[in-house]
Amino acid sequence: MIPDASRAAADLRAAALVRPAIAALAGYVPGEQPQGGSWIKLNTNENPYAPSPAVAQAILAASTGRTLAKYPDPAATAFRERAAAILGVEPDWILCGNGSDDLLTILVRTFVGAGECLRMPYPSYILYRTLAGIQGSAVEEFHFSRDWSLGAGFASPLSPRGEPVKLAIIANPNSPSGTLLSPATVREIGASLSCALVVDEAYGDFASTNCLGLVRENERVIVTRSFSKSYALAGLRFGFAVAQPHIIRQLEKVKDSYNCDALSIAAATAAIGDQAWLEQNRALILATRQRLAKGMRKLGFDAQESEANFVWCTHPTRPHRADYEALKQRGILIRFMHYAGWGDGLRITVGTDEEIDAFLTGMEAICQQTPHPK
Repeated sequence: MIPDASRAAADLRAAALVRPAIAALAGYVPGEQPQGGSWIKLNTNENPYAPSPAVAQAILAASTGRTLAKYPDPAATAFRERAAAILGVEPDWILCGNGSDDLLTILVRTFVGAGECLRMPYPSYILYRTLAGIQGSAVEEFHFSRDWSLGAGFASPLSPRGEPVKLAIIANPNSPSGTLLSPATVREIGASLSCALVVDEAYGDFASTNCLGLVRENERVIVTRSFSKSYALAGLRFGFAVAQPHIIRQLEKVKDSYNCDALSIAAATAAIGDQAWLEQNRALILATRQRLAKGMRKLGFDAQESEANFVWCTHPTRPHRADYEALKQRGILIRFMHYAGWGDGLRITVGTDEEIDAFLTGMEAICQQTPHPK
């Protein structure tokens, strides 16, 4: 174990070597990923079910012979062709990445330079701010209203300093709220902005609508999707972006040469090809999501109507952090999230029915043991 003083001194020496933007960066902290013990894990929005059986078959086939001795297809052609047929676009409208986070990195690197402005809603996915910080870019956080709507100011082409906004990102459905901006609203935002607008649909397969159609209408609209949530492939890392071909060609200049490995390409191609599995899984998640929200409301929580695979819950008087800690003591992980200038709450992933039953039982016991103040 390195003494704290020695570690602090080493950190200072390292900070003197790196770019100032990196030294000043807090860094993105993902949700807890315990590697041992028996946990009910409802904190990082993973799918609680196994992926399509076609995935394992595709991985096995891709790992035989000399496949892994060769570099993968840098364009992930097999996936692009399969996905294009399902999404109703041509393959050259699709860019693949090592999860949607890789695609977000590519997008920020492509559109936003040092000192230039990236606009994002708040509260939302905190990685956007981290990616801007790595670039040395300025961030404009535009606060959601309390009903999780965005005011007209978000669509302004200029920042408060009067400089052009270079990129705007909207998580839709949003995290942590699970709320959704309608395609009509996003269309209006995209039409008013003069920069690229990224619609991060990591949870889009759980939503009642999506913005893929806007990509064809507006060359500046880009939609990103993840296989970590709806396709139960968080451990494999795969995502894709949909944009008009001339935009894709610019993004291809920035991506790593082989940013998707052979196994992830094979698995994702098989997964998106099994749309029957996706529909069955989606139905399970949505039914349990409704039951989770109803159960939390019975306990006095405000459970936001969600379009994702999680539910955002707040309570007017209960201490959210204490509830999170009490659940952790019971072997149940959820996400406590605090947003400066906004407040905090609990984000609960939709697990299996058995996991949600255990969570609600534990939450009810905690509420009885530590009743909220009168």
